[in-house]
Order: sequence, then C-alpha cells, then structure tokens
Amino acid sequence: MKLANEGRSIILYTLAIAVLVTAVASYEAHRGMPDWVAWLLVVICWGLLFCVMLFFREPTRRRRLQDPDLVFSSADGKVVVVEEVYEGEYLKCRCIQVSVFMSLTNVHANWYPVGGRVVYRNKHEGRFFVAWHPKSSEENERTTTVVDTGHEQILFRQIAGLVARRIVNYAEVGHQAEQTAKYGFIKFGSRIDIFLPLGSEVLVGLGDKVVGGQTPLARLKR
Repeated sequence: MKLANEGRSIILYTLAIAVLVTAVASYEAHRGMPDWVAWLLVVICWGLLFCVMLFFREPTRRRRLQDPDLVFSSADGKVVVVEEVYEGEYLKCRCIQVSVFMSLTNVHANWYPVGGRVVYRNKHEGRFFVAWHPKSSEENERTTTVVDTGHEQILFRQIAGLVARRIVNYAEVGHQAEQTAKYGFIKFGSRIDIFLPLGSEVLVGLGDKVVGGQTPLARLKR
C-alpha cells in the first residue's frame, strides 16, 4: 500500500496544520488553556491527517488482468446504474451505461477499463450535484475519455461529486491505453460512467461491489 502522488500536497498541508496546532495547543496549555481543549484540538487535527492519508491510499494491484473481450471496472465502489441510454457527447448512439459510485472510504484511483488507442479526451466544467444524482452525468464537472480497441470505441467518464472538486486524467489523444493501467484520480468522492455497445453481456448488477482494474463489468460481443 502506498500514498497516491495526487494527494501529496494535501497531505503535506494537513501535516503542517497538525504540527502547528499541536505546538500552539501545547503553548496555550502552559498559559492556562484547559488540558481537555488542547488535547481535543490535537486529536482532531491528527485524526484529520489520518483520514486524508487513508483517502489517498493507492493499493498495488497484484494481478494486472488483461482480456480484450472484457471491460473491467475503472474504480472501486458500488454499481449504481445499469441501463440503456443515448450517449450524445461523442458516440452519438444508444449504449449500455454502467456507473460505479465511489464513497469517501473507497480508493479513488482510476484504471483503464479496456486497452487500445485514446481517440478523445475532453474536460467539462460544471456543477457539483451528489455523484449519484441523475443530472451529475451531464451537468457536473467531468472528464470524458474514449479508447478505440480496434473493434469498438469505449467511452468512460470521470464525474466529480458534491465534495470532489479535482479530477486528474493522464490520458492523451493518440497514446496507447494499457488495459487496467492507472489513468487518473478523483479527489474526495465521485463516480465513473462507462458506456458499452448494445449487445454487450453485462456481468454485474445494481448494488454490486466492484474493484478497479480487477472486476469485469461486461463481456463485449464480437
């Protein structure tokens, strides 16, 4: 287990605040501040640091799974949407949408669901509905990526939630995407939408817990 590079600055800022508050609380305690108040401030700050470090943990996936016929989950979390929809940003056709919601306790790194060539990437500024809200897919801050597998194009979208305000996406148009390799991170709660061709065999259901880069969401029909 390691800490994600995307959280380095936040962790350092939180550590600095914890150290500063500890020093101030110790000084004020000697000047008459009640001990319980000083201890409470110290516990809150170091507890916050622990929570931030826990959030930015990044496990090493021991198995790098690759199967060109499968679409793997891009994130850890819970399946909240499985339905047929019209994708109007890039694919311009009806697709099967599978969405995975990441709570604050989930790992927030994102992995490529398929391998191939990155043909589209676009970031949209937007609002901050809670990530499970139906409008979040179209109105929240989001980054859309499309990978051409050589057989079909798979679109997946990182969506910021009520708390999340920072989407990191390392995909670049023209570059080769390696299935289940890390391609991004979303800070503090969000979701991933993946759009599959009609006829794909969906392998998960609503409420299922999935693991990014490990759990197959669907089998492509070829």
